[in-house]
Amino acid sequence: MTLHLVTGATGHIGNVLVRQLHEGGQRLRALVRPGKTPVALQGLDVEIVPGNILDADSLVLAMGGVDIVYHLAAKISLASGPDPETERVNLDGTRNVLFAAETTGVRRLVYASSIYALRVPEVGVVDESLPFDPAHASGAYDRSKAAASLEIKNAAAAGLEAVIVCPTAVVGPFDYQLSEAGRGIMYNMRPGVKFYVDGAYDFVDVRDVAHGLVLAAEKGISGETYILGGNRLTVREVSESIWEAAGGWHAGFWLPGWVADLAAGILPLLADEPLVTPYSLAAVRSNSQISHEKSTRELGFRPRPARQAILDAVRWWKEMLGEAGSIPETIARAAA
Repeated sequence: MTLHLVTGATGHIGNVLVRQLHEGGQRLRALVRPGKTPVALQGLDVEIVPGNILDADSLVLAMGGVDIVYHLAAKISLASGPDPETERVNLDGTRNVLFAAETTGVRRLVYASSIYALRVPEVGVVDESLPFDPAHASGAYDRSKAAASLEIKNAAAAGLEAVIVCPTAVVGPFDYQLSEAGRGIMYNMRPGVKFYVDGAYDFVDVRDVAHGLVLAAEKGISGETYILGGNRLTVREVSESIWEAAGGWHAGFWLPGWVADLAAGILPLLADEPLVTPYSLAAVRSNSQISHEKSTRELGFRPRPARQAILDAVRWWKEMLGEAGSIPETIARAAA
């Protein structure tokens, strides 16, 4: 029976992928950093192996006998300026994964890149014909994912069976480590006054992304890239969907562009990881006419409506919050 390994197995996409593989009766290993408590994997009959993508030796041990590797481990950052740690994890970590895969004879590698890694034009359709271009990336995260994607393509050209997938903005349940999207949902779930900005983006359900990764492993052409998207929603539509599902009293106020820009410049000075930064504003103002037609045609990828993903995410968070009205301690520890 095929043996699968998932890096980043405790993350939002990672733990949902592990669940789907587990439910499908697959043999799998979950790579977990030593000392981490895998809250997201509790109750699952999964082989947990200690390792770190920055430790090539640990990856070689973890990949022994593995047929398919899903490389999802990454550091996400909304910072607009340099971020050496993000680039080190995302680029050097991917190089280590490639080294281990080639050393151990892994049959196929599926790499979770990002829609942000592509060189997105100001107008027109965003699809897989666009190049990965670190030189024109907006921030450290985009730059590192673009550079890592080029490493994957080079490895595929040299003979490794490797496929790249590019998810758009991922939302949905099972967000145990409190993703950036999850933080935005939590902000909007709280009753009271809320602020929103002009802009839109393509949102996709985490469960559909996990299924798309499996489809890429089964049907993807080596060296090819596949966008895993859903559909386009404005920031206001997302906010209103969350308010509706959360219940309670909510009042939304639109922020003019210049006020949003001012806040984006100030908030990073006042908070460690603000949701509003020059990078995050640039993302929702960028071209979000994104097509996943290739993934539908070649992989059979058919995502559910993005609004349904948002509603399901809110319902999941409401169950997690329960009567306490705050993030459960186990999730807070995992997200720390």
